[in-house]
Amino acid sequence: MPIIVNLDVMMAKRKMSLNELSEKVDLTLSNLSILKTGKAKAVRFSTLEAICKALDCQPADILEYREEENKN
Repeated sequence: MPIIVNLDVMMAKRKMSLNELSEKVDLTLSNLSILKTGKAKAVRFSTLEAICKALDCQPADILEYREEENKN
């Protein structure tokens, strides 16, 4: 998938654990972990907003688009 989730990078920059972020954004650890590992198929704007508020960052700090390489 060409959307890369850099949530772990921002959490490290802010020295915030998954448990702490989970409490601040009111998401379960498992759902937050799915997002962090890039396995989520979608993210609600309200969730993205809560994460950005908790980490004091912009959506572009968390989500990145990379074009897939042609495998031919």
